[in-house]
Amino acid sequence: MTAEETPVVAEVVIPQEQPKKVVEESENDVQEDWQVKEVQDYDDSKPKTVQKSSSYKEESNFLSDLKEFEKKALNEFKSKLEEAILGNNLFKKKELKKKQKESEEKEKSENKEETEKETEPENGEESEKQAQEEAEMNEQKAVEENGEEIDKDVSIWGTPLLPSKGAEGTDVILLKFLRAREFKVNEAFEMLKKTLQWRKESNIDSISDEDLQVDLSSAFHMNGIDREGHPVCYNIYGVFGNEELYTKAFGTEENRKQFLRWRFQLMEKGIRKLDLKPGGVTSLLQISDLKNSPSPLKKDLRVAMKQAVGILQDNYPELVARNIFINVPFWYYALNSLLSPFLTQRSKSKFVVARPAKVTETLLKYIPAEEIPVQYGGFKRENDFEFSTEDGKVSELVIKAGSSETIEIPAEEVGAMLLWDVIVLGWEVNYKEEFVPSEDGSYSIIISKGKKMSYSEGPIRNSFKNNQLGKVVLTLVNSSGKRKMVLYRYKIKKSDSF
Repeated sequence: MTAEETPVVAEVVIPQEQPKKVVEESENDVQEDWQVKEVQDYDDSKPKTVQKSSSYKEESNFLSDLKEFEKKALNEFKSKLEEAILGNNLFKKKELKKKQKESEEKEKSENKEETEKETEPENGEESEKQAQEEAEMNEQKAVEENGEEIDKDVSIWGTPLLPSKGAEGTDVILLKFLRAREFKVNEAFEMLKKTLQWRKESNIDSISDEDLQVDLSSAFHMNGIDREGHPVCYNIYGVFGNEELYTKAFGTEENRKQFLRWRFQLMEKGIRKLDLKPGGVTSLLQISDLKNSPSPLKKDLRVAMKQAVGILQDNYPELVARNIFINVPFWYYALNSLLSPFLTQRSKSKFVVARPAKVTETLLKYIPAEEIPVQYGGFKRENDFEFSTEDGKVSELVIKAGSSETIEIPAEEVGAMLLWDVIVLGWEVNYKEEFVPSEDGSYSIIISKGKKMSYSEGPIRNSFKNNQLGKVVLTLVNSSGKRKMVLYRYKIKKSDSF
């Protein structure tokens, strides 16, 4: 994150011995305690638009954009990696090979002593040469048997790692490991080696195609993209309030292993959606919904979460652009103390936390309304046959305190179907829908009687088929002392299209 990025208004959670206060701060200022970054209510000093966050942008992967010390570190990293791959030193040597080599050396030594005793002096040189050749042959045979031949095709996430291959994504991958270790080459190199070893031992490269015999898609799934094109991964922990599913995921050590493997599988599938090349989208956005989720003080969940956080952070560096926690309950602060020791400051700087009343406003900063699921106050509905993400441009409207506004949808053809979606941030407004004919003297038709809309009712979707020319008028009355933001879109389907 750079200093030029836009600051956001944040409520910072101060340790208990100090009073709470609201401050403006840049998200690149990281404190020891996790911070609760929330969008405040709209007031007259703010622009008439939804605040879209540009607080975190992926750092450039173009060589020309790197600072000199970053270029130097990258070149040094590539040199070490090239040498390690060609020298066959990237992975740990097998214990079997080590023991076999020790055995061969011992046998060679014993044979040499025996040969020196039994052969005449003039034959000693020839016998020693023969023994050396046999040892070399045995060593080569052991190398072949143990699969330790040089592998120049080492890759990760489908990207070759041997720098001399010149693959477009190699620098992108190496920069992720360097950034995770603040461009300390030796630390980044060790991190990469451990990641490759873990992937090899755990068969991660083939995990995407495994049938894990457990379905946790209700808890973890990919859905849509954010404003910058990052695929969005939702983690919905409330489903584990179901005791059967909780036991299925965390009840035994074997269950927890399956849970972790399922989570890594989803991560690998998400990475497949990325474009790991300079200029491409190279990370995901994570949404963690904590509504009705079990307390992290429950031992089984605590153990699994500590393992997941540790392994994901160690082996998937810089693959998450931002972590957004929504519907945060009171025990969030216990989660803070639980996971904080396992997270780097860089990881913590990407955290955003939204309490239940601020979920939609917070998500809208990062994700367009048409990509936010309806349960979080957005327009996206499962198996939506009415609107697609390309249909109906989303417009914004501000209703000042103590005033009203209308949205008009023209019905310029008889028999057309008019469809609309409406979101009111903060709700608590009076809302009604009616059709107003163009012909003088015609009566308006009430589509929906006026009523007060509350936060719990969520987004509005309705439709109307007109039998005469006119317009649909949506009226919103804001009797509160705060201004409200309205997002809406509509679509007109002609009679011959349905």
